[in-house]
Amino acid sequence: MTNITPPTPGVQLVEVAPELAGQRIDNFLITYLKGVPKTLIYRILRKGEVRVNKGRIKPEYKLQAGDIVRVPPVRVPERDEPVPVAQGLLQRLEAAIVHEDKGLIILNKPAGIAVHGGSGLSFGVIEAFRQLRPDAKELELVHRLDRDTSGLLMIAKKRSMLRHLHEQLRGDGVDKRYMALVRGNWPTSQKQVRAPLLKSNLRSGERMVEVNDEGKEALTLFKVLRRFGDFATMVEARPITGRTHQIRVHALHAGHCIAGDSKYGDEDFTREIRDLGGKRLFLHAYALTVPLPDGGELKVEAPVDDMWAKTVERLLSAP
Repeated sequence: MTNITPPTPGVQLVEVAPELAGQRIDNFLITYLKGVPKTLIYRILRKGEVRVNKGRIKPEYKLQAGDIVRVPPVRVPERDEPVPVAQGLLQRLEAAIVHEDKGLIILNKPAGIAVHGGSGLSFGVIEAFRQLRPDAKELELVHRLDRDTSGLLMIAKKRSMLRHLHEQLRGDGVDKRYMALVRGNWPTSQKQVRAPLLKSNLRSGERMVEVNDEGKEALTLFKVLRRFGDFATMVEARPITGRTHQIRVHALHAGHCIAGDSKYGDEDFTREIRDLGGKRLFLHAYALTVPLPDGGELKVEAPVDDMWAKTVERLLSAP
């Protein structure tokens, strides 16, 4: 590589040396801009910020000896900056938004995505939204959903909205409804589970919750939505308190664990549901009613994913 202009924060013009002839422009940039995320390299290529001999090129363009490559200024993240979230995940989360206004984002979180980074994950939903909404400097999670639970998740864009919603959550102002597919035939008479929950951390660092008199008071209201013979029941769960893993542990306590629950579930039941294509935890936050600061009310619902819907179809047609 010869005739490189001095490295400055501005544009660099690079003449391609004969030994690099035939190399694709994207691979050339990945080597030349060491440490710059590939997503950023493909973005500057897509936007036409990289030029060869003053013309736009595609990522698969093969360099010729003597080509002059225009490399735009690129800022490499500092070592302690958060890792950029993969483009595919950003697009998925942007598409999952069901409501957005100046103070609040509500999305239908896919199963399997953590709400925040940590425990071996460099990013989660909140880190992704800080990238998607760089101008919203006060983005914060209003509440949490377990990584494997899907459904409605609120992100406040302003401190005032965060304070308002935390107040509403403490005072039972927010109505959250979940759907869960549970083992066996849930009796219609079982309308609530009131059982104190105690959190403990295993040696592995994994968090487990159990019904224990020394725990915090917890109450979940349940309603049968649909039965699948004696094999399974779709129930609606409305947690009145907001304890960790509350619905999952209360369902187990009632004798009807949730399908696909690796912590509190039943392996045989989970395997039978997996055989029908249901390779996920069957807990979905589907409806939310939120009192707004101006006195109004926001009601949102979120559909289940295809895997959930197809599994239920197969359950209905099962002998």
